[in-house]
Formats: sequence, C-alpha cells, structure tokens
Amino acid sequence: MSHWFALLYKLKPGTEDDVRDLFANSGRPDHEVKDDDGNIVGKLLTTLVFVGEETAVRVIEVEGDLRQVPRHMGKQPVVAAFEEEIEQYLSEPRDMRSPEGAVAFFRKRGLRLALERRLGQD
Repeated sequence: MSHWFALLYKLKPGTEDDVRDLFANSGRPDHEVKDDDGNIVGKLLTTLVFVGEETAVRVIEVEGDLRQVPRHMGKQPVVAAFEEEIEQYLSEPRDMRSPEGAVAFFRKRGLRLALERRLGQD
C-alpha cells in the first residue's frame, strides 16, 4: 500500500520561475528508502511538484514506512544539492544539511493526505 505526503516551500516573491526550473532540472534520489542500517524499508514511487505564487508544493507517493523518508532523503547527495540551491529562494530558512534537519523540515512543513478520490472508486 502506498502513502501520499507533501512538503510546502514558502518562496520569496518573484522567484517562482527559478524554482520551477530548479525542480525540473534536479537529480533523482535513490528510490529505495533505506533505514540507518541500510535495509530497504520502502520505495519512492511518484513525485509531483506544483509551483504557484510564492509557494511550491512537492507531493510524493511512498510505499512502505513513511517515517523513514525524511532521514533517507537527508542522506541523498542529489537532494542535498537541490536543497542548498533552493535555499536562496525560500522566504523561510531551514536546515537541510543533516538527516535531523530534514526530519525537522518534514515535521514543520509536511502535509498529510486528507482526501484521495479516483474515478471508479468510492
């Protein structure tokens, strides 16, 4: 079973195009979510990004233990490079240089799925 999760990025005014380009050109993290011992505990299935006025939202679909995702992402070099680059466009600074910083960001700006509707499903 998969789970959906989203992250909210509050942007400085006028940076939306730069942020859209940054997301579009960012690298891919390891899609196998691993715990601290290197055991595979999940999989990153889907990533969607929406950018609007002074806001970006990254939506991810994860199979497995959603709680492991922030630490896993915090260890990915490609994610670290992206997070360092996006920092200049954020209106609210945060620390993404460590797994603990990633966990704190996920906690503060994480959005839980409230509703999922699909055609043909009740």
